[in-house]
Amino acid sequence: MDRSNSPPSTRPPAHATLIHQALDAGVPVFCEKPVALDVPGTVGVVERARAGTVPVQIGFQRRFDAGYRAAREALHSGALGWLHTLRACTSDRTPPPAGYIPTSGGLFRDCSIHDFDILRWLTGREVVSVYAQGSNRGASFFADGDDVDTCAALLRFDDDTLATVTATRYNGAGHDVRLEVCGSEGARFVGLDDRAPLPSAEAELSWRRAADPYATFMERFHDAYVTELGVFTEVAAGRRPSPCSPAEALEALYVAEACERSRRTGQPVAVEEVRAAAGGADRGM
Repeated sequence: MDRSNSPPSTRPPAHATLIHQALDAGVPVFCEKPVALDVPGTVGVVERARAGTVPVQIGFQRRFDAGYRAAREALHSGALGWLHTLRACTSDRTPPPAGYIPTSGGLFRDCSIHDFDILRWLTGREVVSVYAQGSNRGASFFADGDDVDTCAALLRFDDDTLATVTATRYNGAGHDVRLEVCGSEGARFVGLDDRAPLPSAEAELSWRRAADPYATFMERFHDAYVTELGVFTEVAAGRRPSPCSPAEALEALYVAEACERSRRTGQPVAVEEVRAAAGGADRGM
């Protein structure tokens, strides 16, 4: 989530080192995702955190957004029946600077990892396989950085629920982060508010957008960030456990890695293949 105007010490490549330093000093840690840019670095943090008693909270702020929390509650209450489809999107209004791309980890790890985390958190299920594609129709610096500016992935969960996850750096209508949770008895649509960048092509419409569309993720998730940091103060004070541990972040990264592997090979990829290649790190860490 860091952008190129952030201080160099806080950019993604430095996260793992800073977490280790804080743990060595016995200081409670709040760190934005990613924990590290690769699986081995993330596994190292997970193991280090597991071996100690210092709390670590990873910043997946969507877990604290009111809409996502309401959708999760509706699903687990049984109000939606059995779940059959999830549709998630993360769309930036404008691309980041060229200098950010080499440090971002790629579109799946930088943007879609938020969707992978929230889908696991919301459903309580694990992704077992993915099929992903990516494309470049924008600035050349994405391809030059071995990245894509637009991607799509099909996910299958361990209960056969299907999910689509899309992301782009070029959503001219505005910053668009939404989730459709579709069940046999009902549905919930997260992010469908007055500032959602959804200009309708229909002539007949009973509602119109009442405000300017979101321009950035900071606008879209302002309240979630405030809530998230408030929770961390309780974690740091020892009044509650971390709501998002490094181990949880590792699970989302496994899915992102599987998507990146699928994009490069053009083949479906089992998430267990990525886990096995990393040494089979346990979900309970």
